[in-house]
Amino acid sequence: MRSQGVLQAEIEMVVPFFDVDSMEVVWHGHYVKYFEVARCALLDKLGHNYTQMLTAGYAWPIIDLQVRYIRGARFGQKIIVRADLIEWENRLKLHYLISDAETGERMTRGSSVQVAVDIASREMQLASPRVLVAAVEHALA
Repeated sequence: MRSQGVLQAEIEMVVPFFDVDSMEVVWHGHYVKYFEVARCALLDKLGHNYTQMLTAGYAWPIIDLQVRYIRGARFGQKIIVRADLIEWENRLKLHYLISDAETGERMTRGSSVQVAVDIASREMQLASPRVLVAAVEHALA
């Protein structure tokens, strides 16, 4: 079992019809979308979301994404998607867990890594910009 991050955010959603395939389970690519929704909730909670990142002059592309499928989600199923902040000083690393809202059963887990890229120079930063680190420190205080 993975350890929890220093900050978490959860979203609850019902699997929509347009996310399932002919087998009536969520198509594998949509889990990444669910991770993104939880990641945005976490960044909002952190006080440094994508809009604020752009205003600060940085883009944060994903450079690594891992997904482990355990059990497929089905149309109409209520799920919880949790994002955990794991690393932030040199890169932004998050872990994700999708679970059944009623039973708590783990269904999918994953992780993503993002790095800061200076928008003006298009250069990857070797350390996270101070504005992100300060936002994390403030959220943890």
